[in-house]
Amino acid sequence: MYSLREKAWSPYAAGILIGLLQIPAFLLINTALGASSSYVTVAGHIAGFVDPAVAQIDYFAKHLAGAKNWWQVALVIGVALGAALSARLSGAQRPAMSFVWSRGLGISSLSGRLPLAFVAGFIMLFGARIADGCTSGHGLSGIAQLAIGSFIAVAAMFAGGIATALFLRRV
Repeated sequence: MYSLREKAWSPYAAGILIGLLQIPAFLLINTALGASSSYVTVAGHIAGFVDPAVAQIDYFAKHLAGAKNWWQVALVIGVALGAALSARLSGAQRPAMSFVWSRGLGISSLSGRLPLAFVAGFIMLFGARIADGCTSGHGLSGIAQLAIGSFIAVAAMFAGGIATALFLRRV
């Protein structure tokens, strides 16, 4: 019997559940699974408090209203909460990451890691918005819809990930 307290959850079960989640997303609100647009939704609302004219910018306007946009925000929050719950239930530890930060990149303190993590996250988000979708949007939803652009984006994402892994292994 499968338990939520296991250190590693079955990628097959997770893949099936994510795949099945696509069905209500398309049927109920006519949208695909994705995460990067949720950042545009939240940023657009925050920017709208400072300058209401933000709502007039086409890029933000299409992300400010509708269940589709808040569904993706809820998805991102759910992913973060689910990851935290999984780590808590399984007692998982990640000592390998501290090794990468300290030995691989020469950064040993939390105060040094946070700015780097923020900049890296921003670069990833910027790239996702340029690609008009993130790994979950292109990899899960785009490929499920047989979108050629998604096949190209996912191939580029894997190539970038492999290159980064090889670089960090050398460093």
